[in-house]
Amino acid sequence: MNIKTSSIALLGILSFIQASASFADNANGKTLYLQRCAVCHGADIKGTGPLARKSNPPTPDLTTPAFKKRLTDYPGVIVSSIILRPNGNLIPRTLQENGVKIPPHPWNVKDLRDLHQYMSDVISNK
Repeated sequence: MNIKTSSIALLGILSFIQASASFADNANGKTLYLQRCAVCHGADIKGTGPLARKSNPPTPDLTTPAFKKRLTDYPGVIVSSIILRPNGNLIPRTLQENGVKIPPHPWNVKDLRDLHQYMSDVISNK
């Protein structure tokens, strides 16, 4: 799959996720977040997890006004970060260097929608 096709597919997924937020399962989103993201981002999504300062650059606080604006301006930022990994190999490298094993996950649209909604709710203090 080329970049153009991948981008079009991603836009379709993101629009589906955003349009279907009312169908999101916050319990599933929270479970996915705690199992897969909190080790770096912390339970509070503020970059306070045990590996937050061990990554280079350190894990960001996603509750800052700057990130809230980014989430408003680009609602797909959470999902695109999971799919596209704009930071390259940072996450796998940080986990490996610290002996943390997170099993692979077969992401589907429901999981992405649920995680996006859960994180968006926490970030916006809902």
